[in-house]
Amino acid sequence: MTTATDLNQPTLEHGAPAGRRISLPVLLLIIAGALALTSIVRLITGANGITNVSQMSTALQLAVPIGLAGLGGLWAERAGVVNIGLEGMMILGTWFGAWAGFQWGPWTGVLMGIVGGALGGLLHAIVTITFNVNHIVSGVAINILALGATRYLAPLAFEGHQGGSAKQSPPVDSLGHFSVPGLSDGLESLNDQHWFFVSDIAGLLGGLVTDVSWLTLIAVALIPASWYILWRTPFGLRLRSCGENPVAAESLGVNVYKYKYLAVIISGGLAGLGGVFLSIVANPFYLEGQTSGRGYIGLAAMIFGNWMPGGLAIGAGLFGYTDSLNLRGGSANVHALLLLGALLLIAGAIWLAIRKKYVKAAITVLVGALVLAWYAGTDEVPNQVVSATPYVVTLVVLALSAQRLRMPKANGMQYRKGQGK
Repeated sequence: MTTATDLNQPTLEHGAPAGRRISLPVLLLIIAGALALTSIVRLITGANGITNVSQMSTALQLAVPIGLAGLGGLWAERAGVVNIGLEGMMILGTWFGAWAGFQWGPWTGVLMGIVGGALGGLLHAIVTITFNVNHIVSGVAINILALGATRYLAPLAFEGHQGGSAKQSPPVDSLGHFSVPGLSDGLESLNDQHWFFVSDIAGLLGGLVTDVSWLTLIAVALIPASWYILWRTPFGLRLRSCGENPVAAESLGVNVYKYKYLAVIISGGLAGLGGVFLSIVANPFYLEGQTSGRGYIGLAAMIFGNWMPGGLAIGAGLFGYTDSLNLRGGSANVHALLLLGALLLIAGAIWLAIRKKYVKAAITVLVGALVLAWYAGTDEVPNQVVSATPYVVTLVVLALSAQRLRMPKANGMQYRKGQGK
């Protein structure tokens, strides 16, 4: 029988087995090292666009919906409910946000988009928690249902309005953007100097304070807010206990059904907010197929982040950055990043050799040599490779990080009230 003491063990409290978490100083050192290596690649290749302010600003904009979807997945799965339906909840968010936004204003659209995603979350909660349907089956069904429902509703809601059609809503007014006075211009000027490391940091920071949407600011604030709620409040501890050991949680008086329902509804609302970002901020209108699989990439970012908000944010940023290569000098930038990939693989091989994992080190060196040969033997990469880069990075990152992952113990398991008696 699990006791109250068990619920406070490091595995639950921190979301990962003790001794396997990366401390903040080490994480910052890793990020600084990666940025320094990127700066070296920039100097060698002359591809200054890979760290300029515009590139980073675009990457942030593309990372936000992915991060919100991943954050939605985090809330649900920390309570033990797998949410494959994030894509469908994002689709509902795009439609509801644009539908309300063009009629009653963008902030009303934001609220209705959250409501639309939350309705998808509520449906997922009823099906999986109350009726114990397989979580994957329910999520896939919600994705299909959301796509079909919006295709049916779009002609009814948008046709006949100026700028509207069966697949597109009328334009929605902007929520507004802002740049930090003085700081934005100063960082951009520093970035234009193309100095080693310093200009790259200026480009990264400049992207965070230049032409930022108010909804972006809200989305970024939700990352530490979620961490605080889930890891520093009694509510968060009870919610996470439902994803680790619901039977033990119930024995301590936790209403497991209530916390699971709340988590999945919040999950849907966050995914819906990600959809709103696409239909009001990224584009000022709803467009069929607008999510383009970002719900699934958000799920991948959550897994890459080991079910932790900070790791999720890094994963969303990585995927947003690779996606931004499609929009700004894609072929030249991706070609430069081949060199970065080769150097990272060689560094990884050295690390594996130090740890006496010689077979893995040899394989890593071989792959790194092939990537380096690809870089040296070409001047650019095909456009198809540029378009596929975000998805390839998703697969590679998940494959490389799989061994350190630790999901909540009861994630995806069926639960009935009183089953521990």
